[in-house]
Amino acid sequence: MPFDEMYSAGGAVREHYSEFDRWLSEQSAETMRDKRAEADLVFRRVGITFAVYGEKDEEGIGTERLIPFDVVPRVIPAVEWRQLEAGLRQRVRALNRYIYDVYHGQDIVRAGRIPADEIFRNSQYRPEMHGVSVASDIYTHIAGIDVVRAGAGEFYVLEDNLRVPSGVSYMLENRKMMMRLFPDLFVRNRIAPVAHYPDLLLENLRSVAPQGVDDPIVVLLTPGMYNSAYFEHAFLAQQMGIELVEGQDLFVQDNNVYMRTTRGPQRVDVIYRRIDDDFIDPLAFRPDSQLGVPGVLSVYRAGRVTLANAIGTGIADDKSIYPYVPDMIDFYLGEKPILNNVPTYRCRRAEDLEYTLAHLAELVVKEVHGAGGYGMLVGPAATRAEIDRFASLVRANPGNYVAQPTLALSTCPTYVESGVAPRHIDLRPFVLSGTNVTMVPGGLCRVALREGSLVVNSSQGGGTKDTWVLER
Repeated sequence: MPFDEMYSAGGAVREHYSEFDRWLSEQSAETMRDKRAEADLVFRRVGITFAVYGEKDEEGIGTERLIPFDVVPRVIPAVEWRQLEAGLRQRVRALNRYIYDVYHGQDIVRAGRIPADEIFRNSQYRPEMHGVSVASDIYTHIAGIDVVRAGAGEFYVLEDNLRVPSGVSYMLENRKMMMRLFPDLFVRNRIAPVAHYPDLLLENLRSVAPQGVDDPIVVLLTPGMYNSAYFEHAFLAQQMGIELVEGQDLFVQDNNVYMRTTRGPQRVDVIYRRIDDDFIDPLAFRPDSQLGVPGVLSVYRAGRVTLANAIGTGIADDKSIYPYVPDMIDFYLGEKPILNNVPTYRCRRAEDLEYTLAHLAELVVKEVHGAGGYGMLVGPAATRAEIDRFASLVRANPGNYVAQPTLALSTCPTYVESGVAPRHIDLRPFVLSGTNVTMVPGGLCRVALREGSLVVNSSQGGGTKDTWVLER
């Protein structure tokens, strides 16, 4: 049986859920249904939706989906959060040191801790960044680290998201929704706040401005309204009080980046970019990109603008690099990992490939560059035909895949059509790196709404919950 966040193996309510359990017992099924319907209505009115790539309506326009919101929160006691927070800070510190090393001395390669071809033949490696000095030596200013609980309740890091991690807007809106629907719950429980995240993010971005800039201008660069996370881009820009810009709003002149305004050009010092590396500068990467800023790489290399996150951070969140993160923590920090990785088979290795092909029905197999729940096989839930097809893909390109045991992700009570029932969950806390490493207590909790499903991604039918970190 998977670990249940609310109930012990004997069926007793865990202490940190006791107050919520008493409250829940006082609520009627009709009340809970009405509150869930109200949440859906408000989210739709506000426009809290996401676009699904590849889905179009009858007129060929991309469709928008509402991410289902669950009215039963995930509750984390203070002592567990302190352990998680320490492990996440440690991990992000090591990852930033690793990215710096890759683009400078490459000590970890020379020490034989990571094979050179895993880095330099990786599609996420950006040779253009070699030798570039970035502000405060920080590369991943905003990290979304996916954490799961399995076994007897141990936490594991499932994935590191260091390029353009998304989802924090849902964390914030979920909290606002719970406070709107159930204000009495926040009187009965001492819940750590998350609403200050935009202020923390802006402070973090301003702290990594180019040297000598005392009052930096920060902007958020979006690919535009057709991007799946556009709601979040607009939301965060508004919450931080900064300009939301597209590539056409910025230009390079005299080795600086400027923003077009009604009052004339204004210099930009920090760009919180939500555009992938390939599209950020058509003069350096994809020449057909209409999303980026021509020449921005040259300004960046000169240290006259900060990009958050840095170009080239993908070399640390690729799934083929993930197995080496414990080595990074040991190599750069001289510490043992506080949070463990999930055991991982690297199909580029002959013995791991052989094991993976022989046990596909038991494993989760992922493309090393895949995201959003795409390009993966969940063996226990797959048909024989799906397993055979995936076996062919893995044999054809072993280096493109890793495999992991199918974890029994922890479950949390969730309000579904049949009532309150357990569903599998994960958690994505957001770690900010600047002058200091900071984070708000909580994160985006995703829930697999289909019974028995382990895939929590919104693009695959998952929903979200509010995450409560108790202050005592």
